[in-house]
Amino acid sequence: MTITVLVPDDHGVAALGVVPGVRAVRYDSERELPDDAEVLVPPFLGYPDALLDRAAALPKLRLVHTLTAGAERWIGRVSDGVDLAVSRGAHGGSTSEWAMAVLLSIYRELREFDHDHRAGVWRHHQTDTLQGKRILVIGAGDLGRRMRRKLEAFDAEATLVGSTARDGVHGVDELPALLGEHDAVVLMVPLTDGTRGMVDAAFLSSMRDGAVLVNAARGPVVHTDALLAELEAGRLRAALDVTDPEPLPDGHPLWTAPGLLLTPHVAGSVRGQRDRAYGIVAANLRRLVAGEILRNLVTGDY
Repeated sequence: MTITVLVPDDHGVAALGVVPGVRAVRYDSERELPDDAEVLVPPFLGYPDALLDRAAALPKLRLVHTLTAGAERWIGRVSDGVDLAVSRGAHGGSTSEWAMAVLLSIYRELREFDHDHRAGVWRHHQTDTLQGKRILVIGAGDLGRRMRRKLEAFDAEATLVGSTARDGVHGVDELPALLGEHDAVVLMVPLTDGTRGMVDAAFLSSMRDGAVLVNAARGPVVHTDALLAELEAGRLRAALDVTDPEPLPDGHPLWTAPGLLLTPHVAGSVRGQRDRAYGIVAANLRRLVAGEILRNLVTGDY
């Protein structure tokens, strides 16, 4: 038996074409898809909504496997009987690395020192430090666990929050009591009905003065206007890799908001990302060919 797998690039053809029992075929996300496809691997980022509709019409489709750790665009859009899987484990290292980088940049004032350097100013002064900080990490999956390990290596204290409480992890229902006890909040959750708009005015007002919000999740997890109000008041600081809307349009107030470090959705965009993601897809395809249970399946809200 040979399974036809549609892949968005030549890298995918090379990575998945060597899996026994798999025929990897490159497709164009702007055109019709081959009717014999049983597995679809969407592009990493930036593909049209029409691709979701064309995938739903495939008569033999059994699995949609994303190259990302999130699948919010596909939840509720795949037909009954079609599995949905994500590449959990591929991007946790790079995304948590980005979160560490922005926290260190904010606390050690690296942007300010770079500005002085460019202005030819030698301005010696003390900065803050990550050491001893209490960091609340919302999201207790691969990203959250990797973030905790990195924080502890820098002598910071990490508190993990998941959808439900378990050993070493607080439940999301405990957030109101936890927010004011931490120096920074790092968001590493998938975008679901439960997390959309989670960080609203009430959430932000519960954070302590001078705290830092880091969004390494998805833009709509944060209520943009509520965050802007806190930034413009100077009460909170933030680092965003994702925004709502995204991409950020010309003239949007986030471009000039004080106390904000902004990057264009690049936390997972590092060398080797495709190798890691396709490696997870390949491992799942081997299970599919062998009739075994797939990993990283999306069920409900993950």
